[in-house]
Amino acid sequence: MKKFLRVLLALLVVAIIGGCLYLNTLMPIITGYAAKNLASAVFISGRQQADVEALDLKFSFIKFNHNKVDYEKKTVTSRFLWAKSTAAYREGYGVTLLRGKKKDKKAFLEQKYPLPAAEALPDYLQPGDSALAARLEPIAKALVDDRTYNGHPFAFVVLHKGGVVAERYDSGITAGTQLLSWSMGKSFTNALVGIMVKDGLLNIFAPMDIPEWQGDGRKNITLNDLMQMSSGLEWNENYGNRSDVNLMLHRETDMGLYTINKPLEHEPGSYWYYSSGNTNLIMRYLRGKFASDSEFLGYIRERLFAPLAINNAHLEPDMTGTPVGSSYLYVTARDYARFGQMYLDGGVVQGERILSEGWSDYVATPAPASEGRYGSFFWLNRSGACPDAPEDMYSCQGHDGQQIYIIPSKELVVVVLGYSPKPDRVINFNDLLRDIIEQL
Repeated sequence: MKKFLRVLLALLVVAIIGGCLYLNTLMPIITGYAAKNLASAVFISGRQQADVEALDLKFSFIKFNHNKVDYEKKTVTSRFLWAKSTAAYREGYGVTLLRGKKKDKKAFLEQKYPLPAAEALPDYLQPGDSALAARLEPIAKALVDDRTYNGHPFAFVVLHKGGVVAERYDSGITAGTQLLSWSMGKSFTNALVGIMVKDGLLNIFAPMDIPEWQGDGRKNITLNDLMQMSSGLEWNENYGNRSDVNLMLHRETDMGLYTINKPLEHEPGSYWYYSSGNTNLIMRYLRGKFASDSEFLGYIRERLFAPLAINNAHLEPDMTGTPVGSSYLYVTARDYARFGQMYLDGGVVQGERILSEGWSDYVATPAPASEGRYGSFFWLNRSGACPDAPEDMYSCQGHDGQQIYIIPSKELVVVVLGYSPKPDRVINFNDLLRDIIEQL
C-alpha cells in the first residue's frame, strides 16, 4: 500500500510539474491577449476598462488576468500567476505588445517613423432612399438595441446604391469610434496589393524573391497562393490553444518572419488552409519594396486610406514596425462601409480608379483549392454559408464576428461590428441579411 501511495504521489508531482510547464508556455498568450486588446480598446476606441473586461476579455484564462491601465504612459500591463505582459500605445501608430529584451522594448518605444501630415477629408457618403431607411430602422433596432440576432453588436451600417440606409451604434459607441477589424484587416491588405499591382510594383503570379525560400519548394510560392490561402506552408490557426496564430500574435517580435520560417507541407496552390500568417508575411514583403518605413506608411495612407476618406486609421505594427495586416486595424464603421463600397464599385472611388482593373472580380473568384468558400483574402457565399443571401455575395470576416458583406446583385454593403464570438454568441448573420434583402 505504501509503495502504491509513493507511486501515486510521484505521478501526481510529475503531472503538476508537467501542467505548470505547459501553462508557462501559454503565459505569453494569456497575458498578451489581455494587455494588447485592452490597451487598443481603451486608447484607440475610447472604451472603459470595466466594460472591456466584462465583455471582450471574459473567457478562458484571459478573464483571470489582473490588468493595470496607465493613462499617463498609455500602457496596459496584464498579470496572471507568475507572468505579465505590457502593451503600449504610440500616437498615430496604435498599440504594440512589447516583446524581446528590455533594451529592445525601450528602443522600440523611442523609435519614431515620420508620419505624413494627414489632411482631414470629408465623408462623401450621402443618405440613401428614405423609404428604405424607414423599413430598415426596426431591423437596426432589433440588432443593436434588442440583440434579437444574438451577439453584442457595437455598430451597424448599410449602404444601398452607395447611400446610407441604416446606421446604428451601441451605447458608448459613436460614428467616430474606431473599432477592431480582426481578420477583416486581411481584405485591406488585399487592397494594398491591388493598388501596388495597379502601380506596376507587383506581379501576384510570379514566385516571390524571399531569400529563405530559394533552396526548397517554397521558392515557387506566389502572392496569389498566399492570398488564396493555398501557400502550402505548415500552419495551425486554432485560436483555442498554443497554435501558430496565437504564438505569432502574442509572442513574436517579427510576425512575418515567423511565417517565412514555416516549412512547406503541400505543393503551392494545391491545398487550402486558412492562415493569418500569410497576411503578415505579405505585409513584411510589401514593406521591403519601399526605401523606408515612412515611405511605406505614407504610401498606405496616400493610396489606400485617403481616397476612402479614412482620416485616422490605426494599422498597428509589430515590434519591427511592420503593420499587423492580419488582425490589427482600427477604423470607424463608416470607414469599413466605404471600403466595401469600393469593391462593390469595381475598385473605383468617386470616379477615381484605386484598385487594379478587374481586381474586384479577382477577389470574388474561388481559390481552386477552397471548394468555393474563399477567394483572395475574401470569403465567398458560393458554398452557401448564408443560404438566404445571394450566391454572388463575398465578405470580409473577423474573429469575433466582424463583417463587411458585399452583394453586387443587390447593390448592397452591410457592416456589422462588435463582439460575437463563436460558437454560442455568434450573430445570426443569415437571418439578418435575409431580413435586410426582403426590404429592398
